[in-house]
Amino acid sequence: MIWPLLFVIALWIELTQPSFAQEETAKTSDLSQVWFVKLSGVIGPASSDLVTRSLRDAQEQNIHLIVIELDTPGGLDTSMRNMIQAIIDSPVPVATFVYPKGSRAASAGTYLLYASHVSAMAPATNLGAATPVQIGMTPPSQPDKEGAEKNPAQSNPMQKKIMNDAAAYIRGLAELHGRNADWAEQAVREAASLSASEALELKVIDLLANDLNDLLQQLDGREIKVRDQSYRLSTAEYSLSEITTDWRYDFLSTITNPNVAYILMLAGLYGLLLEFYNPGVGLPGVVGGISLLIALYAFQLLPISYAGLGLILLGIGLMVAEAMSPSFGIFGLGGAVSFAIGSVMLMDTELPAFQIALPVIAGFTAVTGGLCIFVLAMALRSRKSAVVSGTGMLIGSPAIAIESFSHSGKVKLKGEIWNARSDQPVEEGETVTIIAVHGLSLEVGKVDSPASGETP
Repeated sequence: MIWPLLFVIALWIELTQPSFAQEETAKTSDLSQVWFVKLSGVIGPASSDLVTRSLRDAQEQNIHLIVIELDTPGGLDTSMRNMIQAIIDSPVPVATFVYPKGSRAASAGTYLLYASHVSAMAPATNLGAATPVQIGMTPPSQPDKEGAEKNPAQSNPMQKKIMNDAAAYIRGLAELHGRNADWAEQAVREAASLSASEALELKVIDLLANDLNDLLQQLDGREIKVRDQSYRLSTAEYSLSEITTDWRYDFLSTITNPNVAYILMLAGLYGLLLEFYNPGVGLPGVVGGISLLIALYAFQLLPISYAGLGLILLGIGLMVAEAMSPSFGIFGLGGAVSFAIGSVMLMDTELPAFQIALPVIAGFTAVTGGLCIFVLAMALRSRKSAVVSGTGMLIGSPAIAIESFSHSGKVKLKGEIWNARSDQPVEEGETVTIIAVHGLSLEVGKVDSPASGETP
């Protein structure tokens, strides 16, 4: 029992202690302490966890400024809002910097720029296209009477609610820091985009900087609002430390990949089924249980459709029923169809980065369906084959009397001692034939007896 306790203690120390780079930063108290973290790729649970933990650690160590180097095509609304809430509530100011050159702050990245205390961009970068993606299938645009296409938000009440909510949200963020609220709403409703120079001209961002050092030099002496209080930045002389990703970030990034979570779920279900079918093995049950728990943890962080998850479980249940009690393919076919449809519906978002790859779905559907067909074929073959076991195979088999008896006695059959009955006297060592089996007793006859049929 000591090993689980030591593991929990080590895990607690890892999660509560700052990184090595942060400890080194705290030693140089005569300089302004600046942390920076790089966020690239899709915004999801892992990046949200990294930013919120970094802000909490920065508050504990009295860091002067945190810089987020951003390059993202967008991400999940829930993760984005968690990050924004942490930034707004943080006593440590946050400067979001779209960097390096060629990067972008699209969709959710635009919201993060507007929510930050300082928003900056490098040349040859862009932001915008912040239109929220509707959960589920977006209906196609339909032409009106004049032939012009209608805006889906006008024809779909749900999309209209989502659009209005997103527009009001980003306008509130813009007003919080005195930025261009009209263009922010345009980015949401019309998916408008801007280059870095245009964003600076329209007062969408605060600064245009070539690199991180240039940004910090421009921020020196700048007054900003942090929690409605004035905050003067002093970054002429600073100690810069990078917040490096740890195993927790890598773990969350891996398991929140929809393909990985999907595979873990199926591995968990199949492992438990194998353990239930062959109890006592242990390994399939342990691996299956761990995989299933990790998958469920990942799914509660991802936007999943419970209808899709239910169809997957129904499909697996039907295919298991087909394997256990063959129904000539009805359960198996229905289970495969339910499994495939549920897999496609599982991720309740249209973001490409959070979709399960169709080849993965096709592969697992084919393997599961193939196993079902294999079990069905084996069951049908066993029905047509001759009986090779059971009491029926004993009829006509020869046995040796191990004692003389006239009505009941004992015989030896294939190395086993059986109770036997006979209508004729039997001598010790005589060979008899099995006529019938009555529970644990045999009815025997002499080899040359007419009642025993042909001699085996």
